Amino acid sequence: MRIVQLRRNRFFSIIISSVLFFFILYLLINIFSDKPINNFWSESLKSKEVPVLTKTLGNFEPKNVQTKSGPGEGGKPHILRDDQQNDIQQSESEYGMNIVCSDEISLDRSIPDTRMPECKNWDYPEVLPRVSVIIVFHNEGWSVLMRTVHSVINRTPPQFLEEILLVDDYSDKDNLKGDLESYIEQWKGKVKLIRNYERQGLIRTRTRGAQEATGEVIVFLDAHCEVNVNWLPPLLAPIAADRTVMTVPIIDGIDHKTFEYRPVYQEGHLYRGIFEWGMLYKENELPVREQKERPYNSMPYKSPTHAGGLFAINRKYFLSLGGYDEGLLVWGGENFELSFKIWQCGGSILWVPCSHVGHVYRGFMPYTFGKLAQKKKGPLITINYKRVIETWFDDKYKQFFYTREPLALLLDHGDISEQLAFKKRNRCKSFQWYMENVAYDVFDKFPELPPNIHWGELRNVATATCLDTMGHSPPSLMGTSHCHGFGNNQLVRLNTKGQLGIGERCVSADGQGVKFVFCRLGTVDGPWQYDEKTKTLLHRVHKKCMALHPQTQQLSLMPCDINNAYQQWSFHQVHPRW
Repeated sequence: MRIVQLRRNRFFSIIISSVLFFFILYLLINIFSDKPINNFWSESLKSKEVPVLTKTLGNFEPKNVQTKSGPGEGGKPHILRDDQQNDIQQSESEYGMNIVCSDEISLDRSIPDTRMPECKNWDYPEVLPRVSVIIVFHNEGWSVLMRTVHSVINRTPPQFLEEILLVDDYSDKDNLKGDLESYIEQWKGKVKLIRNYERQGLIRTRTRGAQEATGEVIVFLDAHCEVNVNWLPPLLAPIAADRTVMTVPIIDGIDHKTFEYRPVYQEGHLYRGIFEWGMLYKENELPVREQKERPYNSMPYKSPTHAGGLFAINRKYFLSLGGYDEGLLVWGGENFELSFKIWQCGGSILWVPCSHVGHVYRGFMPYTFGKLAQKKKGPLITINYKRVIETWFDDKYKQFFYTREPLALLLDHGDISEQLAFKKRNRCKSFQWYMENVAYDVFDKFPELPPNIHWGELRNVATATCLDTMGHSPPSLMGTSHCHGFGNNQLVRLNTKGQLGIGERCVSADGQGVKFVFCRLGTVDGPWQYDEKTKTLLHRVHKKCMALHPQTQQLSLMPCDINNAYQQWSFHQVHPRW
């Protein structure tokens, strides 16, 4: 028995010693190795399959970067001469951006690396999916469009770039015809051109690009972008691990007047996409709940939605979702439709801090939508929003949208039976699930909306004119004008909590007058109380009523006089004739 006991003790000693040896070896490797054992999705060593954070320069980081000089190099602003101002104004009115400035900047210009420093130390898998980069354009400025293409060619590992598809949505500018076809021949078929033979709008044209692409992954870019250093591998790695993931780069800004390239977000802060109840795209700082799930600040993180212009997704997965809803016209709402569909039907959206893409934000939209805009009665974007919420929202949340956009009740959103059948067939989760598990931080900025007491035009009894923003942006003084029965400038709503709102903004008042202001984030209440009998609007804080001055026609707060018609207001619901 003693011999058996000794052998047993020796056996356990060997086991314990072996475990201690390998544990100490693991610690030494992790401390002294240039490639510590840490990665995105697993604690096991799979450096050939998933990204790994190292102590050296990442495997796809550029080496021996040359410094360039010239207009706009380094992403610096390019200021034109005074004698070019007439040409500048003409180009801005034609394109919504300063094409004269763009034309003087190299198509291969250098831009600043705006990523956080940690991004330079990621090793990505050597084998990643090949991509088709899809760029839709309509009457785009030549140099802006071509700089987008050049930046993709220059900053993308060639082994991952299957093709760049330029999809022309029926442009009529001469240099976007034969000249474009000749220019792209230099890339020997790597850059391909597809043309629509009638105007289809951004949404349907993107879908066409996805259908004709040959890459395993499709990357959508707007036609006025510049991709940054090592932009693609960080987008591809999560998709390689899970084909139901959409990845979104961090968007930097390119000034539409000077083409200065600069970050949009405050250094050290991460944001993600959300929305307010009128379906306007918003962003919120990354919640603590998401931060805790990530060992490193440079790792991708979950986002409820995205801005819409720039993202990567597995092509077959995108088409299996039906792509974009074909009932959405031109543009607007497609980012929400795709986001809700992905999350509620089993996929996910990740924002990728180590992928940066610059984007020119136009001064204004320089073109109309022609016959496309005549296919529906009413504002196309609101119709698109209604179609999206009728498909993906639960009844409770639909009411928030109609509270915020009461005119949408009058719009025809078309047949959504196919979209509803898709939801049922794929057993997609409810919008309540989405709000509780994905978009929970929406409520922090945009709480549930109380119902409206009144909505429509707010007419002054004495003058029969309507409260109007006068086309000014907040904060600004309001006025009154001829009642025209449509348009957001005069569509006023009053909710049960006393908030007087126009669009996403609010009506306030102080000693200077009645003002169009930003609503206080996180609140849905307000100071106004409407008396149905006297038709007066009392400001409960100042204890005065909204009044229109008989001579100056200026709005202000005055001591309440229920017999004064200039202090009397009546709501009239709007029934526009589109």
